[in-house]
Amino acid sequence: MERVTQSSNRISKRKPSKIESIKANSNFLREPLATELLQETTHFSEAALQILKFHGSYQQDNRDHRLKGQEKDYQMMLRTRTPGGIVPPQFYLALDRLSDLYGNHTLRATSRQAFQMHGVPKQTLKIVIADIIRSMGSTLGACGDLNRNVMAPAAPFKQRPDYAYAWEYAHNVANLFTPKTGAYYEIWLDGDKIISGEEDPQQSVARQPISKAEKLPESVEPLYGPNYLPRKFKCCVTVPGDNSVDVYTHDISLVVITNQAGELEGFNVLTGGGMGRTHNKEDTFARLSDPLGYVDKDDVYTLLTTIGAIQRDYGDRTNRLHARMKYLIHDWGIDTFKAKVEAHFGKPLQPFRELPPWQYQDFLGWHEQGDGKLFLGILIENGRIQDDGSRKLKTALREIVQQFNLPLRLTPNHNLILSEIERSHRQAITTILVTHGVEIDPHHLNDLTRYAMACPALPTCGLAITESERVLPSVLDRIHQLLTQLDMANEPLVIRMTGCPNGCVRPYLAELGLVGSGPGTYQVWLGGTPEGTHLAQPWGQKLQIDQLEAFLEPLFRHFQTHRQQHERFGVFCNRIGLDNLTRI
Repeated sequence: MERVTQSSNRISKRKPSKIESIKANSNFLREPLATELLQETTHFSEAALQILKFHGSYQQDNRDHRLKGQEKDYQMMLRTRTPGGIVPPQFYLALDRLSDLYGNHTLRATSRQAFQMHGVPKQTLKIVIADIIRSMGSTLGACGDLNRNVMAPAAPFKQRPDYAYAWEYAHNVANLFTPKTGAYYEIWLDGDKIISGEEDPQQSVARQPISKAEKLPESVEPLYGPNYLPRKFKCCVTVPGDNSVDVYTHDISLVVITNQAGELEGFNVLTGGGMGRTHNKEDTFARLSDPLGYVDKDDVYTLLTTIGAIQRDYGDRTNRLHARMKYLIHDWGIDTFKAKVEAHFGKPLQPFRELPPWQYQDFLGWHEQGDGKLFLGILIENGRIQDDGSRKLKTALREIVQQFNLPLRLTPNHNLILSEIERSHRQAITTILVTHGVEIDPHHLNDLTRYAMACPALPTCGLAITESERVLPSVLDRIHQLLTQLDMANEPLVIRMTGCPNGCVRPYLAELGLVGSGPGTYQVWLGGTPEGTHLAQPWGQKLQIDQLEAFLEPLFRHFQTHRQQHERFGVFCNRIGLDNLTRI
C-alpha cells in the first residue's frame, strides 16, 4: 500500500490539467455550455465543448471545406448511448430522419455499439438532442470523462440465459454509472425529464446507493464528484467464449458465470485494458486487461463503484495522456491494485473462474433466435449507413423498420442485426434488401471486407492525421489483388485501419493493423489474432500507402512458404517473431 500512497502523493502535488478546472467550474456539466447554446454563433468555446462531450457531442470541422482566410466549417457529431447496442425501432427512425434533416444524410455505426450522426450545425443541436430523447434515446455520457457506452454481445439468443444476463447487466452497469446531475434535461428539454432509453424504471437495482466507502458526501454526483473521472472509462459484459466485444480492451469487463441450471451466480472481472496511445511517446501504449477475480452477483455493483472510485481518486489528473486506468494498473501492478480494491470493497475477491477459449463470431446472415423468430446480421462496410450508388442501405433499413417495426442491435464490429423477425416476413425483408443492392449472404462477401474495421478519420475527426474510412475499401481491394496473385485469394485476414494512434477500432488487436502516422503514411502492426486475445506489435513505422504492395508482398510470401497447416497470419507472426520477420 506504500506504493499506492507514494503514487497518489506524487500526482496530487502536480498542477491539474486545464480540463480539470473546466469540469470543476461547470456547475455539474452546465456551464458555459448552457449559456453558449443560446448564442447565435457557429461554434462553442474550448471550455463549452469540453462540457458538451459529456452530453454526447463533439465539435468538429469539415476539413474538406476549409478555405484560406475563411472560418472553419464547424459542425457537431452526436453519439448515442445504447447499452449492448440495442436500438428500439422508433429511436432508429428518429435518427434516420434527423440525419437527413440536420446531418450529412448518413449514420455511422461505431465499434462500441453506438450510432454517430455527423454534420449537425450548432444552431440545430438542441432540436436534434431533444428529438432523440423523446424518441426513447439518449446521448448522455456517450463522450467525456466518465463511463462510456457499455458493450455486450449483440446476437439475440432467446434461449441462452447467459446472454440475457449479459444484456441485463450491460443496461444496469450503464445506469449505475450514469451522471446524476440534472444538467442534461435542463439544457436539452428545458427541465422536462421524461422516461427515455436512458432512464428505464425496471432497472432501479442498478441505481442503488453507492457504498459509504466510495460515496462523496453531500455531492450532486455521489460517485463522480464535480471533477468526474480523469479520463474516459469503458465497460463490457459478455458470456464465456463470446469475444465479439474484444473483452481484453476495456477498463472493466464482466464475464457472466451461471450454474448448470442456467442461473446467474456471479461474474469474472477483468480490469485495465485500453487501446489509446500517442506516436513517439513510449510511455503511452495499448494494453490488455488483467484478470482481477470473481465476484458474486449480489456484490457486483459495490465492486464496480469501488473500482470506479479508485480510478477517480488515484487516476492521473495532471497528464491526460497518462490518465486512463490502464496506466494506474501498469504503474501499481495488478497485485497492488487488487489489494487496494479489496481494502475498499471490504473483503477478498474470489479466484477467477476457469473459462473456455475465446472465439469471435459476427453472426452475419440469417439465424434462429431460439424462440421461433429469426434475426439477420447485415454487414455495414466501414460502419457507414448511407445510400451509395446501387447500394442503398439507408433506404432499405428505413423501409424495413417502418414496415415491420423491428428493433436493431449494433455489433462491436460496426455491423447491425435486425431482430424479432417473424418467419413469414423473411422473404419480404430479403426482397427489400436485395432490391436495394444489399448483400445478405455472408458466403458472398469478401472475407477481407467482412472482418475489417476503419474509424471515420478525415474529414471530420479533429484527431485524424490521415485517411481511414474513405481509403480502406481501396486498400482492401489492393491487398486482395496481391493475395490473388500469390494464390492466396481466400486467405482471411483481420485488418483494421485508423487515421491516428488513438485506436478507436482497436487496430492493436488486428492481424494487420494500419495506424495513421502522417499524411498518406501508416504504422504497420502485426500479430493480433482472430480471437482478439493477443496484442499486436509495431513492425513498420512509415509505410507510404502507395507502397503497400511492395511492403506486404515479401511478408505474405514468407507466410505462404513457412506457415503451418491452417495457421492464421497473426498466429504465424507470433510464432516466427517480429524480429525474424524484419530479416526477410
